[in-house]
Amino acid sequence: MAAHTGSEAQAPSSEFWLFGYGSLIWKPPPHFDRRVPGYVTGYVRRFWQASQDHRGTPEAPGRVVTLIERSFYETLNDHHPAGSERVWGTAYRIETERVAEVREYLDIREINGYTIHYTDFHPADGSPDIKTLVYIGTPDNDQFMGPQEPQQLAEHIFKSVGPSGPNKDYLLSLEVALDSLSPESGDGHIKDLANRVRQIESGSSAVISQEVVEHELHRVGSTEEQEEVEKGF
Repeated sequence: MAAHTGSEAQAPSSEFWLFGYGSLIWKPPPHFDRRVPGYVTGYVRRFWQASQDHRGTPEAPGRVVTLIERSFYETLNDHHPAGSERVWGTAYRIETERVAEVREYLDIREINGYTIHYTDFHPADGSPDIKTLVYIGTPDNDQFMGPQEPQQLAEHIFKSVGPSGPNKDYLLSLEVALDSLSPESGDGHIKDLANRVRQIESGSSAVISQEVVEHELHRVGSTEEQEEVEKGF
């Protein structure tokens, strides 16, 4: 089961909301009845979490995104600038009668270094803030990789493959999904890595998969079907 941080009392009592900042933006959780674009503050999104079960293997882990608290991030020597104070993504409200089922599913599914946190989500339309649950791979988990040289990271992403497909498709899909949320929702870290991967791609015979071409929201109907959808938030 995924570890919990902070008090469960922090969670909203009447509604359950989940914040997605990675693949959940275009591959939402099951049983949601509202999807809201927006952002959180106080964090930086980085491709610093190893992926042994989706975009890599235990022998050759890929890379997926996690959130780093900005106060800790500022103590690190990153090759990319911190960028905007806002980390864009989507919040999902889970159907009331399905909350227990989805919570159990997520707590079991989201392992491999991720823990539960709560944060305030700011909807893009200016409506009131929402307290959301978010899964984060914190720096004290053994899958946290920390700062990496961008070109080496891009090359690693380009060559990594796991049960959910090529690691580069996750990166390029995230870039497209973020750009679709708002005119200001792009992420410089993601954009730079995507550009580097495309440069590598141009000198390779590899082909970007269809996953990156079409970005209709992929709604699933059950936690069982969701087993085919990766984590990476």
